[in-house]
Amino acid sequence: MLTTTQMIIYILVTAAGVFATRVSAFLLFPSGRTTPKIIIFLGNALPCALMALLIVYCLKDVSLIAHPHGLPELIALAVTALLHLWKKNTLLSISVGTVLYMILVQGVF
Repeated sequence: MLTTTQMIIYILVTAAGVFATRVSAFLLFPSGRTTPKIIIFLGNALPCALMALLIVYCLKDVSLIAHPHGLPELIALAVTALLHLWKKNTLLSISVGTVLYMILVQGVF
């Protein structure tokens, strides 16, 4: 069990780490300077790559030969993709897909 002092130290170290990562962007790329092309490329490419990585991670343990044969995952994935294509709102589509998946797993399958 952690003592109060240890907890305070952990909180302070974590806060300092978060603050350092937040302020580093302003120190590395001050206003008035052009942003390097690689940073612009990464800003455009990484969100899609991370979403693809999350999809692979979420579906890696789905068994197509055992009940329910991946149906909850497939339905939730399809609804998430269609909702995102329709509304273009990432938070909405991921939230609805997650809630739908939980309803399917807990109540339907």
